[in-house]
Amino acid sequence: MRSINTSLYRTISLLILAVSVSAVQSAIKLPRLISDGMILQRDTPLQLWGWASPKESVTIKFMDETYRTKADKKGDWRIVLPAQTAGGPYTININEITIKDVLIGDVWLCSGQSNMELPIRRTLDLYADEVKEANNSQIRQFRVPMRYDFQKEESDLQGGEWKSVTPSNILEFSAVAHFFATDLYNKYKVPVGIINTAIGGSPAEAWISANTLKNYPALEAEAQKCAAPGFIEETKKEEQQASNEWYSAMIKTDKGIGKWHKKNIETSGWNDFYLPGLWKDKGMDVKNAVIWFRKEFEVTKEDEGKPAILRLGYIIDSDSAFVNGTFVGTTGYQYPPRIYQIPENTLIAGKNTVAIRIVTNAWGGIKEDKPYKVIIGNRETDLTGEWKYRIGTELPPPPPNTFFQYKPMGLYNGMIAPAVNYKIKGILWYQGESNTGKAKEYKALFTDLINDWREQRNEPQLPFIYAQLPELNKPWKQPAESGMAELREAQRQALLLPYTGMAVTLGCGEWNDIHPLNKKDVARRLALEAKRVAYGENIVSTGPQPEDMHIEGNTIILTFRSVGEGLYSNSIINGFTIAGADKKYVWAEAAILNKNQVKVWSDQIPNPVSVRYAWADNPEGANLRNKEGLPASPFMTEQLNNK
Repeated sequence: MRSINTSLYRTISLLILAVSVSAVQSAIKLPRLISDGMILQRDTPLQLWGWASPKESVTIKFMDETYRTKADKKGDWRIVLPAQTAGGPYTININEITIKDVLIGDVWLCSGQSNMELPIRRTLDLYADEVKEANNSQIRQFRVPMRYDFQKEESDLQGGEWKSVTPSNILEFSAVAHFFATDLYNKYKVPVGIINTAIGGSPAEAWISANTLKNYPALEAEAQKCAAPGFIEETKKEEQQASNEWYSAMIKTDKGIGKWHKKNIETSGWNDFYLPGLWKDKGMDVKNAVIWFRKEFEVTKEDEGKPAILRLGYIIDSDSAFVNGTFVGTTGYQYPPRIYQIPENTLIAGKNTVAIRIVTNAWGGIKEDKPYKVIIGNRETDLTGEWKYRIGTELPPPPPNTFFQYKPMGLYNGMIAPAVNYKIKGILWYQGESNTGKAKEYKALFTDLINDWREQRNEPQLPFIYAQLPELNKPWKQPAESGMAELREAQRQALLLPYTGMAVTLGCGEWNDIHPLNKKDVARRLALEAKRVAYGENIVSTGPQPEDMHIEGNTIILTFRSVGEGLYSNSIINGFTIAGADKKYVWAEAAILNKNQVKVWSDQIPNPVSVRYAWADNPEGANLRNKEGLPASPFMTEQLNNK
């Protein structure tokens, strides 16, 4: 009897195991984008897809309807549902999987580099009060994690989830994308989804497909090099070892480690530094070094022991900060704002000390026009002015570090290709800083990128809305060549493509920061272009764009479109330069002739042939705009062919 029971038990166990294995093998898999909280694109057939066992049946139940298909012999399946109007939340059942809280609205793929990536938490100096109470379940972001691949287009993203606007979630939303989505939501009252794929520092070539990369043999060769088996892994290993050795030498030779951060340090032999400023501007002979800075500041008896905030602006390149010997924060590279929390019971009545350890180079320094202060409640103590400094160590240049996410094609394969089946309303793009200095190549790259993404999605009319680069660096007193101006012109030329829109962002930049905080105005201008291009609104969505020019004696007459109610005329027009056949530009006079024409001239140029407008890294004072207040795009008449 026992042997029969044992045999029966084994048979039943094997059957249960077989059923379990079969269930595991047959369980379907969905792409990460198709998940709880997703927003699907309204008014277009909805495409759902995934993977299963070959020939497995797939059943979708949605809106009281049932849709069926079977996976192909590779296990791929796809179902196209009828177009739906905006609404939700809904539930979608796909075999055994239930997807909850689904909305239908407009979805925007937001991509580019750091100014698109920049999260709300980096902009709180401007928007802290505005986002404190943020709560909107109708606006959601899917943050795509960074991923590159040089061997193939990946089939799925490596992570991410849909998150709605809440006081905690919003801090990681792209600031540009959030304000853009909010603008659209306030206008159209439909859910807005953001697929955020932006990666800081990424050049345009990282975002194009293998097929388009063939147009650029040098870039294609670079991508193929990265695709070689073991190349990335070996490179990373070698670079990491060299980096470890360099940092180890830095730590061992830094005379200040473990000592100069403390409160009571004798600094009579230290040098003086009048903060802020760049080393080269202060006459400091610095190469690659660790420099320690110290300053004393006063705290009242009333504020003793209170928590506080230390603001250290913009430091090139990395820093660690201490208050009265207590470590309060560190930042590993130059761009993030330094906002360090000073804990309770750190500050004392009377003299207190702030110490900063900076790892830097010959181009380093402490940038002007940024906050340097201690904030205790509503009281602020200014930290600019006299500091003491001493060099802890000097070293050879740090070893190279390859950023493979910047190599051609990698980000497209890892972050864009997996989402091409997901229907969207349009693309929002903010990028170009990393291609500055290569405007001629960028002009072709950017145009090819737009066509590439449309082709991959089989949507030749897909709206592509992008931001032109804002001002940066100190303004120049005389006309000169400008890599940023050339890049802006390359961006402007992309308007030759249909269904594109460009937001001119002059006035939104900061001379001393490649990451200006004013992302709301950038988003507003992008949204205006989106309303025109993607939503068909008959509105004035951008500032004056040059349309034609002709020479009259010693003047050049420029004709503009996008003038709305007309060019704004109640101010002296600045920002124009003019040149003769020698192409030596000088500042020009300008006068508005009528609603859409400007006359430009200079007594120094009797026979003018060309004009430039806002042609500088920072075209300070350039003020041509329409009566709607939208600024004119920088341009050069040498390439005035986008009529």
